[in-house]
Amino acid sequence: MATHPRSLHALLGGGAVADVLLWRRRNASAAAVVAATAVWFVFERAGYSLPSVLANALLLLVAILFFWAKSASLLNRPLPPLPNLEVSDVVVEKAADRALVWINRVLAVGHDIAIKRDRKVFIQVILILWVVSYIGMLFNFLTLIYIGVMLSLLVPPLYERYQDQVDEKLGVAHSVLSRHLDTIITRAGQSAKQKKTE
Repeated sequence: MATHPRSLHALLGGGAVADVLLWRRRNASAAAVVAATAVWFVFERAGYSLPSVLANALLLLVAILFFWAKSASLLNRPLPPLPNLEVSDVVVEKAADRALVWINRVLAVGHDIAIKRDRKVFIQVILILWVVSYIGMLFNFLTLIYIGVMLSLLVPPLYERYQDQVDEKLGVAHSVLSRHLDTIITRAGQSAKQKKTE
């Protein structure tokens, strides 16, 4: 395998998450697959809804904590250890900064379409939204999340193993799609010019 400027591990963040996604921590990766499958099964096949499962889990947690605290005071034992249950300003600021970046990207795309009248961006957005809509018709939201989790756990190790071949094939596919997109854009531009001259 040829050397690449940045490893896939570094591109995935380089930490514990990258290790799990690349199956370098096999137990954690297998646990993630099993947990995702269990959650999908509980919600999709067993017929439970998210609010009912959350309410039942919180009900059980509150009951356990209540009885633990009551029994601790009766038996002279320590109270249940609870972490500090508040969100820090730093966490909120980081989340707001990340959300701001994504919102600005979406607004920039909208600006390119509406103000600059960039046909290429317009057609790309239309195609992406159509694909998302089509896939959304085939699966429900929870199944899509499950497929996304499974792909995020299965594709990175395969890509890391066959990176050169995949890059080569994706390069060919990208050039073919770019040519087709350019053809569509030029034809759309020509038909618009013909309508203006008529």
